Amino acid sequence: MNSLPLKENLKKYTGIASCPIRNILSRFTGKWSMLILCVLAENESTRFSEIGKAIPDISPKVLTDTLKKLESDRLISRRLYAEIPPRVEYSLTDLGRSLMPLLAELIRWSLDTYAPQCRHNDL
Repeated sequence: MNSLPLKENLKKYTGIASCPIRNILSRFTGKWSMLILCVLAENESTRFSEIGKAIPDISPKVLTDTLKKLESDRLISRRLYAEIPPRVEYSLTDLGRSLMPLLAELIRWSLDTYAPQCRHNDL
């Protein structure tokens, strides 16, 4: 990041629609979005129930809401099969797949930064 005068920084980050940080935070402030993306990245397509099993502490309602949000952000796609009972599968879109290397770096940074602290706290 380059150093900008305060006035320019304020212009850059106060524009709600154009602020890159607000744009990112609006998609990932929920604690489940990144976890769901990581689960979907491990498989070609994943059923709703499999996502729920992979993240057992998420409620079905919150999972549904988060999947809808990720779909509206075009990070995942939803495929409904005309079967009885209905089957729904989720997968990453090209846009979602393009995000995964960045998330991997964030995860790696977190492990490098906080894993030693977590191990120390477990003692």
